[in-house]
Amino acid sequence: MKVAIFSTKSYDRQFFTVANEQYHHELIFLEPRLNRQTALLATDAIAVCIFVNDQVDRATLEVLAKNGIRLIALRCAGYNNVDVQAAKTLGIKLVRVPAYSPYAIAEHTVGLILVLNRKLHRAYNRVREGNFSLAGLLGFDLHGRTIGIIGTGKIGQVVAQIMTGFGCKVIAYDIHRNPECEAISVEYMDLPQLFSQSDIITLHCALNPQTYHLVNKDAIAQMKPHAMLINTGRGALIDTEAIITALKSSQIGALGLDVYEQESELFFDDHSDQILLDDTFARLMTFPNVMITGHQAFFTEEAMHAIAEVTLSNITQVEQGQTCANEI
Repeated sequence: MKVAIFSTKSYDRQFFTVANEQYHHELIFLEPRLNRQTALLATDAIAVCIFVNDQVDRATLEVLAKNGIRLIALRCAGYNNVDVQAAKTLGIKLVRVPAYSPYAIAEHTVGLILVLNRKLHRAYNRVREGNFSLAGLLGFDLHGRTIGIIGTGKIGQVVAQIMTGFGCKVIAYDIHRNPECEAISVEYMDLPQLFSQSDIITLHCALNPQTYHLVNKDAIAQMKPHAMLINTGRGALIDTEAIITALKSSQIGALGLDVYEQESELFFDDHSDQILLDDTFARLMTFPNVMITGHQAFFTEEAMHAIAEVTLSNITQVEQGQTCANEI
């Protein structure tokens, strides 16, 4: 099958080329993000492969359908950037990679917690400048602290297992309880209880209309003063303006982000020689208790291999008329 792969970087080419040795699809690697204007680049392809910041709204889908695209393969788990109903109406199938390496994202989450708690980012810069003062670097023992996990799928489960190993009390919220979490004594409760009891809150739920701005002004008001908040899920789970207000008042004591509401204009590209035009992002960067990474939590060798393998397997199953378990 001829597949146009949008938003590609050198690492995408590397892993997809290797994985494709057993599938023999015709892969066209395209650097631009998919949107209404770039959709024409997929002309003559039968399928397109997209990533988290491609814009697959109805207008884009109509262009794709007009040019013969019958399949969209997401090389990620979330599909909040796709108008699913419009795709079905236009006869375009959707497949995704629901799980690639929960360990990658869970471990990155814990990394953010450790960096923020022990101020490792600040300590690193100080030592490089010959400053060995410990003032302002005071952290706390994770042992005995309460970790609130919102979303206990595969990623949330691994976070729970790791934090249990640290000796933390782990509490959680999810509309579906995970027996694996309950087996290690994770206590489920409603969101207000979780917000009020957690020293650290980490988000691992999908982005949908129900979870959009899940962490907003009202939710923040329910949190412990100086609580730490981590988001390695989707940027719009958090109301960024409300978070900035909470950082200024110290209601939020530390913030770790691997995702950002308006990341599509920033992440995955080098802007180091440009003026940063996003004032909200620039404001976040001024806080010493904020750590931001550029949507890299998924980025391990194991995850990249799994993403390429499962994506191409999904495409092959659809091409051969088989039932694909990963169809949306």
